[in-house]
Amino acid sequence: MKISSLIQRRVTSCTIHDNLERAAQLMWDHDIGCLPVIDEQGHVAGMITDRDVCMAAYTQGLPLRAILVASVMAKHVFSCTERDEVDAVERTMRERQVRRMPVIDDQGHPIGIISLNDFVRAAGAGKLPAPEVTATIAAVGTPRMVIASAPA
Repeated sequence: MKISSLIQRRVTSCTIHDNLERAAQLMWDHDIGCLPVIDEQGHVAGMITDRDVCMAAYTQGLPLRAILVASVMAKHVFSCTERDEVDAVERTMRERQVRRMPVIDDQGHPIGIISLNDFVRAAGAGKLPAPEVTATIAAVGTPRMVIASAPA
């Protein structure tokens, strides 16, 4: 099965020049937890999550409008194309512990998002094997080693 059968094609994004206030507003307005971050050419340059916004505000002690998305976003992005096989994408998400991935076209522009929720819905509908989806959720949800403490 190809990813094209599961992806959410409505993509809301922000740019590398936006501030966190703009990113948070977009997430609120569209009821989403992450945004692909787009560069000047429209390519996916990073990903930012609602957690990234919160942690940046907490650790930097600045208002959201004073923090640029580019300084907080995940710069190493795992992506896929709509032609990729579901099991390959699920394996990447499991191994890299990512909950959402941008689906890009051949030029690197976002055309959709695939998330763990999409896999869960597909398993619930009998389109994917539930044990595999459960294993992916368990792998993605495994805590990572904490390497830094919060500011005092």
